[in-house]
Amino acid sequence: MRVWIVFLLCLAGQAFTASITEEEPIIDDVGEEAQPEVGVNPVQVETGDFDEAIDVEEEEEVTAENPCLNHHCKKGKVCEVDEENTPMCVCQDPTTCPGAVGEFEHVCATDNTTYDSSCHFFAQKCSLEGTKKGHKLHLDYIGPCKFIEACMDAELNEFPLRMRDWLKNVLVTLYERDEENNLLTEKQKLRVRKIYENEKRLQAGEHSLDLLAHDFEKNYNMYIFPVHWQFGQLDQHPVDGFLSHTELAPLRAPLIPMEHCTTRFFEQCDADNDKYIALEEWANCFSIKEQDVDKDLVI
Repeated sequence: MRVWIVFLLCLAGQAFTASITEEEPIIDDVGEEAQPEVGVNPVQVETGDFDEAIDVEEEEEVTAENPCLNHHCKKGKVCEVDEENTPMCVCQDPTTCPGAVGEFEHVCATDNTTYDSSCHFFAQKCSLEGTKKGHKLHLDYIGPCKFIEACMDAELNEFPLRMRDWLKNVLVTLYERDEENNLLTEKQKLRVRKIYENEKRLQAGEHSLDLLAHDFEKNYNMYIFPVHWQFGQLDQHPVDGFLSHTELAPLRAPLIPMEHCTTRFFEQCDADNDKYIALEEWANCFSIKEQDVDKDLVI
């Protein structure tokens, strides 16, 4: 994960806020575009930007002046009132979406089409509701569509080496910057402190794959909590010990353009092919021993 520092420099944003009422498969589909800022976890962008499968409850309480003020619609839809002044959600006109400020706002969909922004994409997807094309259309990754080379077996084996080291460095950086005690809980900080103060900890930097593999073998215990922690950050809607397509998207989407083995890696994690990644499957992907998988570590 040579680009981990880019995310660390973007520590901002809010915690997970959206509630998910519909789950979709993990494989081959991704959620929405990332904005420059990130959520509580700098490894991923805010989940609020990945609510393709998120239906926010449409509140019945409305104000007399503007019924739409308390009526919320999911991505791709906007509120309008009918002849009886009753609010309802309708597909947004793509031409009403704000223009993209830069390429970072562009997103690539699974039909290999580049959209100016997530707003444009979801407006288009909404217009295709009820069709086969609309059902299969999802955001694939952040940025304009580009050629992503195939992931070879040897490269796939290298991916978790960098990912584990990246997660450990992210936690250490959060610990160093958590001056207002809003990035990590007290229990999490106690666990990270043990890693931070360990003289044997491999410092962040560009390391050879051989060194990363050697460090994992020699300092295995330092990697157990970071792997569990990342799972807990993603497992939010609902908190059930499984990662759905939508929950995985904030981590997966930003990585695909930079790590071409991302998709294949997460496909492999779903060992039983049930379209969800269980904690045990997640831990196994990072070579965490079965006896060290602990649900208490994801809290």
